[in-house]
Amino acid sequence: MDLPDEQLPHLGTFSKAAELSGFTAAAKALGLTQAAVSQRIQTLEKSLDTSLFDRRGGRVLLTDAGRTLYAYAQRIADLHHEARREVTGRDAPVAGELVIAASSVPGEHLLPALLAAFGHQHPHVRVRAGVGDSVAVMAQVERGEVGVGLVGRKSNDPNLVFRFLAADHMVLVTPPGHALGRKKKVTVDQLAAHPLIVREAGSGSRHCFEKSLERAGRSMTELRVALELGSNEAIKGAVLRGVGVAVLSNLALQKEIKAGTLHVLEVEDIRCDREMFVVRDRRRVPSLPTRLFLNFLEANPAPHLNP
Repeated sequence: MDLPDEQLPHLGTFSKAAELSGFTAAAKALGLTQAAVSQRIQTLEKSLDTSLFDRRGGRVLLTDAGRTLYAYAQRIADLHHEARREVTGRDAPVAGELVIAASSVPGEHLLPALLAAFGHQHPHVRVRAGVGDSVAVMAQVERGEVGVGLVGRKSNDPNLVFRFLAADHMVLVTPPGHALGRKKKVTVDQLAAHPLIVREAGSGSRHCFEKSLERAGRSMTELRVALELGSNEAIKGAVLRGVGVAVLSNLALQKEIKAGTLHVLEVEDIRCDREMFVVRDRRRVPSLPTRLFLNFLEANPAPHLNP
């Protein structure tokens, strides 16, 4: 078969810029100057007589033509790997960096096991992970700072795509010997008589609790919020020290429940069940490590991830 004399130039550079949504980031990843990356992209655009990136505000996003070309570039890369495997009889190890962010509950109680299993399958992929609240994680995904996020709530941002990861249930937790500790269920009115420790605004746990109160015709203003903290571990420590009671994720309490160090009960006139999600930006093309991680999550359903 004859191949054309003029090949599409610099597809690798184009793919890296598409995955990182920036020429500067692509240059750093490829060990080039930003000017060299820009020149390569311009050469490719000139050969195709079309614009591949929408350049605005220091960021670059693929045009419709760019998304079409990226799909072909990935097919070419896949054929390249397939050819090497067939000729050499072995797979080339997948390398690169997976950049991920997660909110507190999935980040602290699901992500470690997920990354351990993923790392066993792909030992050459470097992982850089951070933990924040759900709103902050979604903002990082939307800005292209991370390839994928794990969050405890959804947003209305049209650029973000959410996929179910796991289910969670919020419970009331008290220290041993507390006045509520002899009960299995309490009402909101009974809860209102005690100091309450809550997560910060923006967290999925706080959002779930506030929404469950609203559905019951109640409000956070009816409760005695004594302290607002930015982590589940800090809240559990404050509960143990008698600062107040708290509504926390059941997933975040497994160790304390088994050890009997905290008492768990239900608030009977509200129910706070929630879902956790994998989130990505539909405008951005995922890098190969990100695609592998997304495929890994899809192949490992949530029931097998929960403690």
